[in-house]
Amino acid sequence: MMKRIYLCFLFAMLFCVEGMAQTNNEAQAAEYYFRNKEYDKAAELYERFYEKSQNNFYYQQLLTSYLELEKYKDAQRLVEKRMKKESNNLNLYVDLGYVYLREGKDSKAEKVFAKALEMLTPDAQRVNGLAAAFEQKELYDYAIESYLTARKKMNSNQFYVFELATLYEKKGSFDAMMKEYLDFLEINPAIKSQMQVFLQKSLNQTDNPRLAESLRKALVGRLQKSPNNNTYLEMMIWFSVQQKDFDFALKQAQAVDSRFPQANAEQVFKVANMAKTNEIYDIAQQAYDYIVKKGPENPYYIASKVELLNVKFNKINKNYALSEKELSVLVGEYEQTLNELGKNVQTIPIMRNYANILAFYVYDIQKAADILYDIVDMKGAAKKDIDAVKLELGDILIFGGEMWESALLYMQVEKANKNDIIGAMAKLKNAKLSYYKGDFEWAKSQLDVLRASTSKLVANDAMQLSLLISDNMEDDSTYTSLEYFAKADLLIYQNKFEQAWIYFDSILETNLSHALFDEVLMRKAQIALKQNNFLQADTLLQKIVDFYGSDILADDALFMLGDMYETKLNDTVKAKEYYEKILLDYSASLYVVEARKRYNKLK
Repeated sequence: MMKRIYLCFLFAMLFCVEGMAQTNNEAQAAEYYFRNKEYDKAAELYERFYEKSQNNFYYQQLLTSYLELEKYKDAQRLVEKRMKKESNNLNLYVDLGYVYLREGKDSKAEKVFAKALEMLTPDAQRVNGLAAAFEQKELYDYAIESYLTARKKMNSNQFYVFELATLYEKKGSFDAMMKEYLDFLEINPAIKSQMQVFLQKSLNQTDNPRLAESLRKALVGRLQKSPNNNTYLEMMIWFSVQQKDFDFALKQAQAVDSRFPQANAEQVFKVANMAKTNEIYDIAQQAYDYIVKKGPENPYYIASKVELLNVKFNKINKNYALSEKELSVLVGEYEQTLNELGKNVQTIPIMRNYANILAFYVYDIQKAADILYDIVDMKGAAKKDIDAVKLELGDILIFGGEMWESALLYMQVEKANKNDIIGAMAKLKNAKLSYYKGDFEWAKSQLDVLRASTSKLVANDAMQLSLLISDNMEDDSTYTSLEYFAKADLLIYQNKFEQAWIYFDSILETNLSHALFDEVLMRKAQIALKQNNFLQADTLLQKIVDFYGSDILADDALFMLGDMYETKLNDTVKAKEYYEKILLDYSASLYVVEARKRYNKLK
């Protein structure tokens, strides 16, 4: 008897397992048919599944299948049958109305949708559910109406602001979107920062220029009605910065300062910082200068004075031309600022920049070195600052021809920071110093170690110099041309361009051909650019492209040509041509991303 019971149980289990396996196979088949748009086969299976389980997933799959097969009567019956069981489910009204829309019965659809809105109660879950159901079917007007109906029933316009704004944006109704945001901001000015985050995301993600124009128009309109509304003024400043219109942003910030002097030009300081970050140095300089002229009692005075000098220093490093008179004035400003603020831990950045100007532009090596030695000996100075200053001091001493002292400084920093990036940078500088002195084998051995550096910048620089040395050691057993090239590189660093040019000419004159020829052309082009001799630079860079188009420097030359025509000569047509050539002919170049960005901007 027990054996018979066991056998019956076993057969029942096998039957269940087999049934489950069959069901799983059929479910996979239905999903396969649905994905491949074989809706007739999918519908046949989903009808059976839905009849058994009334599962919402099967309901949705079956409804979609009917609609795609244009079986509107079947779809209507499916929805209405489910509505009898779930009479309060507003999403089913959306489904039924959508069936009528697909069938072309718009008036019937409108009545069903109106019924859903009429039944809507101000319950957040029901409101969001109904709006989401409309939005899923891209019925944005009805999704919007869901939120507006809820607002009426709640007798408040402060609910569903961000949901409505998002829907208006999807629909392209940017004026309505901005009205939602700014109406809410007017009542709740404390959420200004949150509002800016939402708007910035929209501005960044939307290609349609109408969105930015709608925001500008809305802010201008509000300011015309309420010219002393500080929230709108600050929003206009923020918007101008987002649009990179720093000139207008500064004017607005100054207007805010005039109307609200108790804010101590805070908005002007913010605009100055943003302009500096975006390398709009002229505007940044105007803004910082505006604050400095307010006097030492202003809380942003010291920071503005420091940043004003930093901006002027950055302009020099960006090759902004300075006359001797302007340079003399700048040196005087550094002296006056250091006398006022003193030489201390807080003014180390000013001291470092001042030493850089004295060394590389005024050529007063001794005074520059003395300032940096003051930092090295300064009590309370951070170790990282002292190490960075030692590297800068070494660079300045090389500029003045003091090689031995520079090597000692580099070795000190390398020894003290063996596992840090600054230690790798010191090792690189020492290897480069050996290269300048003609000790190529030692330099290459150090550079090859640095090619594995965790710092990408150090690794790339090490690799480039290592390849330059190795390629030309093989071609020239006496190293004569390489020695000339290294001496010329040092002279370029020391701004002795005429002497460097002579060495480069010697390499060209004493060889019929040499692996250094394209490098010589590149160095000469760099000298020409530093001297603002753009015609000569164009000729030299073009030679690299024409004669060495398949070599490593060709894409560098093209990018330099594009940059020269864009930023120095304001010839956007030619600049585009060079950027486009990189994109078309040098798709593996490291310049591709930047070239595409610049090309699209100019286009």
